[in-house]
Amino acid sequence: MNEFDLIREYFNWPSTDSNIVVGVGDDAAVVNVATSQQLVTSTDTLIEGVHFSSQVGPRDIAHKALAVNLSDIAAMGGRAKYFTLALSLPKIDEHWLGEFSSSMKQLAERFKISLVGGDTTKGPLSITINVIGTLEIGSALQRSGASPGDGVYVSNTIGSAAYAWWQLNNDQKPSKGNLEKLNRPIPRLELGRSLNGIASACIDISDGLEQDLGHILNCSNVGATIELADLPLDEELSEYVKRTSDYSIALCGGDDYELCFSVPKRQKEWLLKRLQDLNVRITQIGEITQSLGLKINGYRSNSSSYQHFS
Repeated sequence: MNEFDLIREYFNWPSTDSNIVVGVGDDAAVVNVATSQQLVTSTDTLIEGVHFSSQVGPRDIAHKALAVNLSDIAAMGGRAKYFTLALSLPKIDEHWLGEFSSSMKQLAERFKISLVGGDTTKGPLSITINVIGTLEIGSALQRSGASPGDGVYVSNTIGSAAYAWWQLNNDQKPSKGNLEKLNRPIPRLELGRSLNGIASACIDISDGLEQDLGHILNCSNVGATIELADLPLDEELSEYVKRTSDYSIALCGGDDYELCFSVPKRQKEWLLKRLQDLNVRITQIGEITQSLGLKINGYRSNSSSYQHFS
């Protein structure tokens, strides 16, 4: 099987999107875009031994590779439409490719996003995905709009995936639910779109709440105060915190792929109304302040969030 056979066999998926003029199989993809819209795009790379171990199966690798890119589109309030896949493989393993392709296709179909091109080559296992989405002109959520008095919110729970990672690295067995959150995060695309016109700033939590909220604060030239007692933790992590008083996993662990966002007080009622039909829990954990920096009431630790080049 050569490169072209591989693409035809595993990645030439049918699409019902009539805006795709040229898709998989040509030198580049061509799609139609409405004049009232802007493009929003994001790229992430996952490398074996850096972002996942050799023990992780192809279905989990495929899901996470696409999901983390979709999470970036969610943080911008965009609608994911298309993606390209660059796949480096040490060898052609047809069983592995079948599982990888099937899982990625399943997630793509769930969020109605079409694969339109990419590349395959021989080398150490790595996956690079570029996602392209659309936004109504001027509607993008950014990191730079937070103002003093805005509430700081997060979606669902934080720290569960990082706790599973910590357990794996300390010879403990994570729960099935937390292992699922680590290997198969769910991008909050519907939530992101619902925040358009309501949130003043937004980011997805990939590198830890402390660091990612810090990006909003730096870009907006503001500070924030958050309360440890208000952090939404699952039952397992809550028990760990009770035993150890260690909040560093929740604050610095990363891999949550939930959304952290700020909302002006005048918009809170609209926020709650918009979320009535979404199966997403949100929690206010603090408030944006005029004083620069992040203050976490009750927290003392030397832990740090994930750094790509540390």
